[in-house]
Amino acid sequence: TSDTQAYKLKHNTKQNKIRLKARIYITVVRSFKMKNNKMVRAKLLRVIMVIHAIIGLPYTVMGLSMSYYMMSCPAAEQIVTNTVNNALRADPTLAAGLIRMLFHDCFIEDSPANLSLRGYEIIDDAKKKIEATCPGVVSCADIIAMAARDAVFAANGPYYQIPKGRFDGKRSKIEDTRNLPSPFLNASQLIQTFGQRGFTPQDVVALSGAHSLGVARCSSFKARLTTPDSSMDSSFVNTLTKTCSAGDDAEQPFDATRNNFDNAYFNALQRKSGVLFSDQTLFNTPATRNIVNGYAFNQAKFFFDFQMAMQKMSNLDVKLGSQGEVRKNCRILN
Repeated sequence: TSDTQAYKLKHNTKQNKIRLKARIYITVVRSFKMKNNKMVRAKLLRVIMVIHAIIGLPYTVMGLSMSYYMMSCPAAEQIVTNTVNNALRADPTLAAGLIRMLFHDCFIEDSPANLSLRGYEIIDDAKKKIEATCPGVVSCADIIAMAARDAVFAANGPYYQIPKGRFDGKRSKIEDTRNLPSPFLNASQLIQTFGQRGFTPQDVVALSGAHSLGVARCSSFKARLTTPDSSMDSSFVNTLTKTCSAGDDAEQPFDATRNNFDNAYFNALQRKSGVLFSDQTLFNTPATRNIVNGYAFNQAKFFFDFQMAMQKMSNLDVKLGSQGEVRKNCRILN
């Protein structure tokens, strides 16, 4: 029927766009490897943004829009990007904190899940500058999402766009953080936990790749050192034991390139050198091992899947209109 033909044409067109986008991103990522300097990266960023416009990421998602602030606060994205870049030039370790903040997105109550978050001052700084330019327009939720995106790119990771227009929640309670995935979950539990929010096993592994940046505190992995664990390399056990000799707050990088967004995290899992139990379980479990191996072999594939998963992450629990508010101060409700 004509309806069936129209559907097939639309479906095939969409699939061709996805394939084209994948090929372009792989080319761009390979270019990063060959010519990793600021001028080239800036030019590539402009190319990527044109690509997004031509072959079409969704223009609107759940009431959000890529151009949401085009008229009301056109300088918003540039302010966030400049603020993030300036902060990371002074302290590259803050990139990991900004990415984690998107996962947590909780500003008010203290809890064990949020005590290790870093980068609040970057969000505060961007918010202050934006409020001076266009008060009451740009939400803290959007600033966090944009800052996480810019942090990934600043750390030599992929660039991705996100739709804007989400509002800030009118609630921020300690009990809300208890649903955050624990570092002690196994792969099946991670897949189940993320699956309830619409993520696939591939998304789970790709998002876990955010651990390409940053560190874990001893308190998050010391339990692995008290019981024999055949999934850990013996020399790495010694490394973690030495780290923990300095106390629960001692920090261990997730991989050898803690400030560079790459696939070294997955290479570490292959060597049985995952820091957290929830890291190493991704390689130990048949359902996710091949995905880990794929990302360890092909960084471009990891980059592409990561940006797709992060776009999905940034659209979780979106609040629009009366469901939320635009906070004047990201740390407190209006």
